[in-house]
Amino acid sequence: MLTNSTPMDRRQHSRLGNTDPVVPATYWDFGDVKEDLIHRIHAYPAKFPAFLTTKALQFALQNDVKVDLVADVFCGCGTTAVEAIRNGKRFWGCDINPVATLIANVKTRSYDDEGLKRKFGTIERNVKALQSGPKLAEPIPDRLRYWYDHNTIVDLAYLRQAIDLSVPPKSRYRKFFRCAFSNILKPTSRWLTKSIKPQVDPNKVPRAVGEAFADQVTLMRKANSQHDRTNVSVSTQSTRSTSTAQVSIRTRNFLASRPPSCRPDLIVTSPPYVTSYDYADIHQLSALWLRFADDYRDLRMNMLGNDFRVKPLSRGVIKKLGTLALDTYDTLIERDKRKARSVARYFRDLNRTVSKCWKILNANGMAVFVIGNTTYQGTTIDNCDYLCQRMACAGFTEITAFERRVSLKIMTPYRDARGRFTRDSTKRNVYGKEFVVAGRRR
Repeated sequence: MLTNSTPMDRRQHSRLGNTDPVVPATYWDFGDVKEDLIHRIHAYPAKFPAFLTTKALQFALQNDVKVDLVADVFCGCGTTAVEAIRNGKRFWGCDINPVATLIANVKTRSYDDEGLKRKFGTIERNVKALQSGPKLAEPIPDRLRYWYDHNTIVDLAYLRQAIDLSVPPKSRYRKFFRCAFSNILKPTSRWLTKSIKPQVDPNKVPRAVGEAFADQVTLMRKANSQHDRTNVSVSTQSTRSTSTAQVSIRTRNFLASRPPSCRPDLIVTSPPYVTSYDYADIHQLSALWLRFADDYRDLRMNMLGNDFRVKPLSRGVIKKLGTLALDTYDTLIERDKRKARSVARYFRDLNRTVSKCWKILNANGMAVFVIGNTTYQGTTIDNCDYLCQRMACAGFTEITAFERRVSLKIMTPYRDARGRFTRDSTKRNVYGKEFVVAGRRR
């Protein structure tokens, strides 16, 4: 088992728990079934592979963890939530990004298809009514004018208004159509396709708004009708049926909010990777169109590793985070002060996350973290080792790390010179592997 001072050989098979089951080297690499269409209703960068939740549930069962409630403290677009429910478990999750929790809430709810069809027809009629009425008068942020031509802006504004006119504010159906609206914002813009950085594609021909929205709603209706909510595949123990399974997804900062009233038996989560994705940038179109923020940059506040509008950590604070954090900071500070401060804050936030996860877990519960190492200007940022060290300090026991091959993510591990993901293996390999780290609260 791993301790603060024990070196970790991640290439070896690992053992965990009283029954000491052997975990095959490829256990975490691949799933046994094809992902449901529900996981593809909205683009999301570095989406959590769905099968990892089922694998984590199986792994917990093998190690005598009785799981009723699963939690994900960085739930993103709800992949863990969907799979927990499919496996007959209750779920609690949160994410600081309102775009993410919008998607997650839609993916975890069922909809009457005839109701969706009728509401879509109402939306179409209201769009036509708005188009024939007074000229659009609402203010449009300059940032949106950068990404769209005038006619597209008008069409999108009318569509968003029509959705809000057609569906009551508290109806889950409004979230469904706002999610559909969110996923057409990049195809109808000048945003470079499949780029994780905001870039204009001068050669792109944006899709027509009405056509894109109709196709998106059709896809989501199909996903809703096909989604398997009845497959309880993990345990022969007594579990709640999916018809009565409870799900709670909140838009909140896990580190700054009060602990949930429930105590999870299993936490399955993937903290954002340091230096990797700026979710505020990636989701800026949805944030502005759906009015989650007046300035999309405000969404960066309190995200892990955020150094936007906050004072840098003192060297004394960084020193308390451990030798690995301080050494990484000292190496980076000579090359990029801002990035060094961001990495230090990330380590601080990761430490706080681990400690809070330990506190909210049920006794004899398990936490499973999926995390990857990163490199910045030749400096390796060993998130995995740091996570293991902080888990030991927080009180986790039987900590084991497994190396897994990045296999079924939406984005491939290669990126070209313009920042676009590609399947060309001669290009830069960004994320070829990551780690699954498990620990117990005894």
